[in-house]
Amino acid sequence: MGAGHSHGGHSPGSGHAGHEHAAAAGGTTWRLWIAFGLTAGMVVAQAVGSAVTGSLALLTDTVHALTDALGLLVALVAAHLMARPASSKHTWGFRRVEVIAALAQATLLLGVGVFAVVEGIRRLLEPRAVPPTELLVFGALGLACNVVAILVLSSSRGANFNMRAAFLEVANDALGSLGVIVAAVVIATTGFQRADTVAALFIAALILPRAARIMRETAAVLMEFTPRGLDLDLFREHIMSLHHVVDVHDVHASTVATGLPTISAHVVVEDECFRDGHAADLLQDVKTCVAEHFAVSVHHSTFQIETARIKHAESDEVLHA
Repeated sequence: MGAGHSHGGHSPGSGHAGHEHAAAAGGTTWRLWIAFGLTAGMVVAQAVGSAVTGSLALLTDTVHALTDALGLLVALVAAHLMARPASSKHTWGFRRVEVIAALAQATLLLGVGVFAVVEGIRRLLEPRAVPPTELLVFGALGLACNVVAILVLSSSRGANFNMRAAFLEVANDALGSLGVIVAAVVIATTGFQRADTVAALFIAALILPRAARIMRETAAVLMEFTPRGLDLDLFREHIMSLHHVVDVHDVHASTVATGLPTISAHVVVEDECFRDGHAADLLQDVKTCVAEHFAVSVHHSTFQIETARIKHAESDEVLHA
């Protein structure tokens, strides 16, 4: 028996997991359409409101809502692509589109947050008069739209990066609209015009950490870092404890998309395993280990079972490459 490999569970894109995620992606599309329609309508209304009132908080929330609308549109495209089946050219289908979409949304949010901070500091020094009644009306309208969108997206927010980013966008935008309402009440009751700027900075404080977090998590996937919760040192320890295993090397682990971690490694075994047929049993033991013994269950695994002679030959090839 020569060097072997195996994909635990099912091969990429062809197993039940791939179909389930594709179905889930398709099943969330109508929710995204509703949320997009609500958010797009809110953008138009708040844009009119920011022009009428001159409110920085409302302007920031409008740009935030515009970012949300664009992000939801990107999420719709991503959901459609994620539902497409895998092929010989795209072995994982378009699963990673959700990661790219979430990163794009986070980048847009970061830009909005920075703008709000810069403009907010300027307006703290030079406050502008803002009509509280109109500000309250448009803030309430924005909050109502956001609450409906939150209800629509809430049941699917854990489906993948894409849906999570979309839900967080409308949830945080709802808090932004609430900030606008509070600013309107404060201005109406106390005449403190800087309340509008304080609300804008509050919205920025909501945006920036969230954008940074999503960017960090999606970048980790794109950089193919080891999935969180998967300890490769512990993995090596587990595999090395198996009888007849001599060494484990070339270990790599990454995440393709939500719920799809992968791992590969070369497992060096004693020569006798190939003579008495134990190599196949060892391969199954390693697959079971990564599927059941860790906080992150990995069903898409590839392991090459080899002898010390094959390992040395590989090392020589690397040295002479």
